[in-house]
Amino acid sequence: MNTSSPSISMSDTRLASVQSKTFKFFFSEMHSTTSLLPESTREGAPASIAVLGFALVAYPIAVERGFISRAKAVRRTLAKLEFLQNGPDGDGPDSISHRGFYYHFLDLQTGRRTWNSEASTIDTAFLIAGALTAAQYFDRDVPEERKIRALADALYRRADWQWAQHGGLTVTHGWRPETGFIKYRWTGYSEALILYILALASPTSPISPASYRAWTKTYRWKTLYGLEQLYAGPLFIHQLSHLWIDFRGIQDEYMRGKAIDYFENSRRATYAQQQYAIRNPRRFKRYGEHMWGLSASDGPGPAVRHLKGKRIALHGYAGRGIPNGPDDGTLSPWAVAGSLPFTPEIVLPSLQYLDEQLPRISGAYGYKSSYNPTIGWISPNHSGICHGVTLAMIENYRTGFLWRQMRNCPAIRKGLRLAGFTGGWL
Repeated sequence: MNTSSPSISMSDTRLASVQSKTFKFFFSEMHSTTSLLPESTREGAPASIAVLGFALVAYPIAVERGFISRAKAVRRTLAKLEFLQNGPDGDGPDSISHRGFYYHFLDLQTGRRTWNSEASTIDTAFLIAGALTAAQYFDRDVPEERKIRALADALYRRADWQWAQHGGLTVTHGWRPETGFIKYRWTGYSEALILYILALASPTSPISPASYRAWTKTYRWKTLYGLEQLYAGPLFIHQLSHLWIDFRGIQDEYMRGKAIDYFENSRRATYAQQQYAIRNPRRFKRYGEHMWGLSASDGPGPAVRHLKGKRIALHGYAGRGIPNGPDDGTLSPWAVAGSLPFTPEIVLPSLQYLDEQLPRISGAYGYKSSYNPTIGWISPNHSGICHGVTLAMIENYRTGFLWRQMRNCPAIRKGLRLAGFTGGWL
């Protein structure tokens, strides 16, 4: 196998091809009755509310790219929003949400809560962000698109963010009918940046700016490989909120104090991931300049392997991160693609390298969830969240489409201002 660097970076034509294949997940995997989408292509996988939110982001991109017609995208968007609107809210066995927060996993065929999942604040935030994207894009004065906007507004109004604080300043992770509120709260830098922005701007149950300040007080600032940054180990944390918000040139109080913005922070975090792979402290096979990207993903475990006298504990699904792990040699190609807007100079050569050296990590819907070169394992599954990040961040790199759309979203602008963001396009 040739292990030399790729001769060229991935071309724009190839990026367009990746987007086209990635979108097919959101088109082909939709259930015909419920309009829900599975968490992944794994057999028996439940529907995921977060993936539903990413589907609502995917359709506008698909229209712009010519993958589907606007009329078809409208029909699919309406079907999803109508299902969410008509589903019962409460703690009963048929409920799909509670106090406006949707259960993390629903049965794909019936839409009922499954896996004893929680009414999830973060997954509902992704769902609302997707609905607001649809409302922003489908802006024509025709009955179907007016209905999309009305349903998206109703979905946003439904969430009781003050209830989700459970008497505290920060927001809890969620609630279960059997046990009540989850003990964990959204503290420490995380993908909850979009959650706090939406909760601040809620038209019915807003949290206070003091809640946002309480959250940022739990941040940790670190230096990794000479790069000062707001720390989070898994790469997805540095990407998800950036699907919707262009953080270039805008700063909250915390970032003003550090003299950078969240976009620059994600750029540094991406370089730190590459540097971790180059240093390869656990000596996994083929980590390096073009093979990097630790994030939340499937894995080959749980299992233990012994290779050349080395014991490797393999994880299943895990939030892999740097520098302290977990790290079992499993990398995520979609996590590399998701950093494209921040560091195209290292992402494009890396994606080209993977295309040339490991073509089997790409399947019917583009990049598979993960791979482990140390043991020669490739995930058999495609993940909806992974595909949502890939599709959206390639588009933001190529055209800035989603960022332009959401700059004009009243909820995003209001939430950012209430969080103390100033400067730039805001």
